Amino acid sequence: MADGFAAPVDFATGFAHGFTPEVEALTAPLFAKLQGKVTPFEWRMHAPLIAEINALKRAKNAVILAHNYMTPEIFHGVGDYVGDSLGLAREAQRAEAEIIVQAGVHFMAETSKILSPDKKVLIPDPLAGCSLASSITGADVRLIKQRYPGVPVVTYVNTTADVKAETDICCTSANAVQVVEHAAREWGVDRAILIPDEFLARNVARQTDVRIIAWAGRCEVHERFSAADIAEMRQSWPDAEILAHPECPTEVLEASDFAGSTAAMSDYVSQRKPKRVILITECSMADNVAVDAPETEFVRPCNLCPHMKRITLQNIRDALLFDRFEVTVDPAIAERARAAVQRMIDMPPPVVPARYDLVRARHHVDVELI
Repeated sequence: MADGFAAPVDFATGFAHGFTPEVEALTAPLFAKLQGKVTPFEWRMHAPLIAEINALKRAKNAVILAHNYMTPEIFHGVGDYVGDSLGLAREAQRAEAEIIVQAGVHFMAETSKILSPDKKVLIPDPLAGCSLASSITGADVRLIKQRYPGVPVVTYVNTTADVKAETDICCTSANAVQVVEHAAREWGVDRAILIPDEFLARNVARQTDVRIIAWAGRCEVHERFSAADIAEMRQSWPDAEILAHPECPTEVLEASDFAGSTAAMSDYVSQRKPKRVILITECSMADNVAVDAPETEFVRPCNLCPHMKRITLQNIRDALLFDRFEVTVDPAIAERARAAVQRMIDMPPPVVPARYDLVRARHHVDVELI
């Protein structure tokens, strides 16, 4: 094939030619870790690409930042730094490699470029988008600021660079309450604008005395969960502990046993070691946490993110081999966006992983929806 996507490429290692004894030996430790999550048949297809990708990283001085929603063969097989949006943002800034490959969606690659302007940032599929990121524009934020002068704008990292450029400070689900309260103190006001995730904003509003102004954006994965789903799960698995992400509707958090960011959910499982658990979030999150929690049974009533699943071993390998697809951000936009992201990174980390108090989560608090 002329474009190099389908035909095996004769890279120096020769790994692209199949599941050879060399490939099997090189990847055996990874397969041992992933047994039960990846079948032997699947591994014979994955292993040559994993071996080639890891060799390419060494040859090209590259690192792969893999989000929690990547499939296990990516997350555990080729990810150098893995975690949630906040963790990956910090790693992008610290990375010493010349090339960053973002195994995630486009706004994450933009954030990496904003924080590491001198590095080449690649995304394996430029169409890997995000329903939240596409729900709001920089022009929308400018109009919001005109309507609410003097009110700090706190923006979820799940947004484009032009939105971040209009922002006072960014946040993630792991530190949204902390950032909102910090912004209100710094600006000397009793309210804050928290955009664009409506459900995150509503759930944060129940955790703080700061009044929240929200935008009607939603994550297409998390908004599909409902209280009826939780009730069905409790009936089917009465001994399971149910953990929900704060991008879910408030009724889902009300009915859950724990609510927190992806990092907080992962820490909950690793520390408490529940017998059976249900993670109310994207499918691959449960798969990846399960690898390091063999004593816990994971029930998977999850929803897939179609954008995250555009990232595959094949297009990660092609991104490294052909230097595609490079992510750029206008320097003027990047400079302003960097200030908002840096303020978030400079916030002191919480003493314990951020979780949402479920007693407070069950009390209704109004938000002003723009």
